[in-house]
Amino acid sequence: MYYEASDLLETADSDTLKQIARTRKLTREYYFSDHEDTEKRTAILHELLGGVGENVAIDTPFYCDHGKNIFLGNDVVINMNCTFVDNKPIRIGDRVLIASNVQIYTSSHPVLPQERLVPDRRERQTTFFRTYARPVVIEDNVWIGGGCILLPGVTIGENSVIGAGSVVNRSVPPDCVAVGVPCRVIRYFDTDRERRHS
Repeated sequence: MYYEASDLLETADSDTLKQIARTRKLTREYYFSDHEDTEKRTAILHELLGGVGENVAIDTPFYCDHGKNIFLGNDVVINMNCTFVDNKPIRIGDRVLIASNVQIYTSSHPVLPQERLVPDRRERQTTFFRTYARPVVIEDNVWIGGGCILLPGVTIGENSVIGAGSVVNRSVPPDCVAVGVPCRVIRYFDTDRERRHS
């Protein structure tokens, strides 16, 4: 994937490590909270996340790095065992279903070793490797199937469905079903559009 210098970030400086420690504490508290104590669980989510709409349900376990970079609309369901690596914003619209074991990554590393690794210790700030990050957007009315992986920088267009087990490495347009590794559109909901793309 092509990236720019502005996409690179530090992942182990003191401020980031403090933020991650805070997030681990809150996700642990959320995990051990009584599932029926919706008031307490909602309060934890409001403290953990950057924005939470109405009628949001996140099952446990739920994992994230920062929490504050995750923004949820109204009527959102996130099923159990989901992982959101939110070094950059993850924005999820209204009426979104996210099945179990979905992983959303805003960050990755350069593929070429000479770009990924920092060989000279004197040049290092906190780590021996470089990390880049780009935001992920899931628009309104989307359904993400079980076990999907969304990679940095992708947008899932409104009304679309991502089939179970897909690896999404590029953006998916609105109003379609997309599946596979890598994820590809197999059907548009508009039959005229479907015919044009077949």
